[in-house]
Amino acid sequence: MEATFTEGEFYQQHFDSRAYVEIFYSHPEGHSDEKNLLTFALDCLSKTFSAGTYRGQTVIDVGSGPTIHSVLSACEHFQEIILSDFTDSNRQEIERWLRIEEGCFDWKPVIQYVCNMEGKSPSEVEAKVRQRVKQVLKCDVRLENPFHPHTLKQADCVITSLCLEAACRNMPEYKKALAGLNTLLRPGGVLVMVGVLGESFYYVNQTRFSCLQLSRESIEAELLDLGFTIQEFNVFSSPNLESNTVSDYKAVFHLAALKSNKM
Repeated sequence: MEATFTEGEFYQQHFDSRAYVEIFYSHPEGHSDEKNLLTFALDCLSKTFSAGTYRGQTVIDVGSGPTIHSVLSACEHFQEIILSDFTDSNRQEIERWLRIEEGCFDWKPVIQYVCNMEGKSPSEVEAKVRQRVKQVLKCDVRLENPFHPHTLKQADCVITSLCLEAACRNMPEYKKALAGLNTLLRPGGVLVMVGVLGESFYYVNQTRFSCLQLSRESIEAELLDLGFTIQEFNVFSSPNLESNTVSDYKAVFHLAALKSNKM
């Protein structure tokens, strides 16, 4: 019998936020079974943002989980950062790091890796992220407005990483979620995505979470249908399919796409 898709309510009850970051983000290589998935994402995000082409007032990270890695390269180029997630414990994990609470997760190895690429000071980047994160909000990408009942001012950049495929049961829901991200972006703004292709599950400790199996072609088609112009689409194939015990991802992707300037 096919397993029930694990939606947001399941995450709220069963997702171990601290275990997740410790398992997948303790060092820049990520989990040993997902060889260099995280490194690929960090490298691509650095290349996208370090050029300085994408800049502005506000960047929204939709579905941050308990993580801050997606905005490390972007923080230099945007004055305000909004992080968000559906699950309370994920937002609390971020808040603990922002407040430098005792026992908060140590992001220093990942920050150091990004700073080595970009020639920056880890302490300065850490301070800048903390200073520029203005809000950590609840979001639900299944809604037309992911931040309902709040309406956010349209941002210059929207980032989402490993979120939509974990939240959407099927392609119609995925398309609706992409449309929701589109409403958060100003005309001409940039959408930056990191996600997995061909994955149906992943584990945090012994708890199994569902994933919508995506293809590059389906993602490109949905973005083009929404009027986006894809600027780059990078794919890193899993080198470890047979012995991966924590997920069945076939590849990880990164893309940047511009929203149409037409109102």
